[in-house]
Amino acid sequence: MTQRPDVSVIVPTYREAENLPRLLPRLLDTFTQADLCGEVLIVDDNSDDGTPEACKPFIETGRVRLMVRKDERGLSSAVLHGIKSASGPIIVVMDADLSHPPEAIPRLVDALEQGADMVLGSRYVAGGSTSDEWTAWRWINSKAACLFALPLTRVRDPMAGFLAIRHDRVLSIWDSLNPVGYKIALELLVKCGCKRVVEIPIRFEDRVHGQSKLNLREQLNYLRHIGRLYHHCIARKINGPPGPG
Repeated sequence: MTQRPDVSVIVPTYREAENLPRLLPRLLDTFTQADLCGEVLIVDDNSDDGTPEACKPFIETGRVRLMVRKDERGLSSAVLHGIKSASGPIIVVMDADLSHPPEAIPRLVDALEQGADMVLGSRYVAGGSTSDEWTAWRWINSKAACLFALPLTRVRDPMAGFLAIRHDRVLSIWDSLNPVGYKIALELLVKCGCKRVVEIPIRFEDRVHGQSKLNLREQLNYLRHIGRLYHHCIARKINGPPGPG
């Protein structure tokens, strides 16, 4: 791109080659319709499913970049890799599996530009919803995870993986970031000290292709992550926020 983007959309992937040819046209159309200069950063964990080939025609537009990580794994670290490489002043993070509607990005960006510290695409505010394919067990699992986060934040959907935040806000606390697992939004909410958080209602769809990455290991990682964030908040309350320099 010859022009600095207004927004950098970071999409972490692992074996999402079937979804990318459906997601990327919608993302690029959204940029055009909203008159946004946007870039898309696909951060892939060395998938063996043809992800580079799926991305190739979109990379040729100059608005999509593919970064393949061969020595690291995990959604949160992939997002941080994308943030470090992003060019835009606004960062948007979303899933590759079409669960998050790219058409909502302009609303997230607008809310951020109106003064929000962070904006979430939320399933659990008025107007938000989840796919009819969601099982009762999946809904209960999601709500339980939200309950564990209540001591950290009062937002309705802190488990959202669809978020917008200013690039410089993340870079300002870069050295304190150490997420484990897949709940990067919660890490940024807490570590960036986000007070004014706006939740934009979205419909969260079930994936069409591929398999969910949520398993017992990731659920245990979430509990480890929550424990770290509790410790961080307690230490900050006792010692106060770090001073400049």
